[in-house]
Amino acid sequence: MDIPLDIRFHNMDPSAAMETAIRERVQKLEKFGEHIVSCHVTVDAPHKHHHQGNLFQIKVDVRLPGGNVIASRDPAKDHAHEDAYVALRDAFKAVQRQVQDHVRVQRGKVKAHEVPPHGRIATLHADQDHGFIATPDGREIYFHRNSVLNTDFDSLDIGHEVTFSEEPGDHGPQATTVHVIGKHHIVG
Repeated sequence: MDIPLDIRFHNMDPSAAMETAIRERVQKLEKFGEHIVSCHVTVDAPHKHHHQGNLFQIKVDVRLPGGNVIASRDPAKDHAHEDAYVALRDAFKAVQRQVQDHVRVQRGKVKAHEVPPHGRIATLHADQDHGFIATPDGREIYFHRNSVLNTDFDSLDIGHEVTFSEEPGDHGPQATTVHVIGKHHIVG
């Protein structure tokens, strides 16, 4: 598939070699975003009167179903951009990452951060070094003194809100780690 491509040069003469390099990079982009609607590339040499020290600015605007992706390389930030091809490479690397991210979001393949299970301390048996956590869905999760990480077991009270990691135990679910949430807790 040929992606509609618009290439513009500002403050410099058009370059057939640069156009070829841009077309090759746009073709590579197609591997990452097969539904690219169009691509606009602007090559800008801000100070035409200098023969050396020009810092090229490349702007790549890719239109995709559901949004646009724009990458621009600021010449003031990288003197390697005195070479237009280096600036072009960097701009297309940035736009490629953004196209990949956009496609992942569109496909629903974005990693969701799991929220750890939570509950409240329901019972404590300090003399037996364990307790139980009541979860919002009505379950009770066993935990041992050694599972409590960010506070001292002896400072726990019934009703403290906690997060925990759960795994199957010998007698039902148990918490392998328990973190008291809310206030700052100091191990005593």
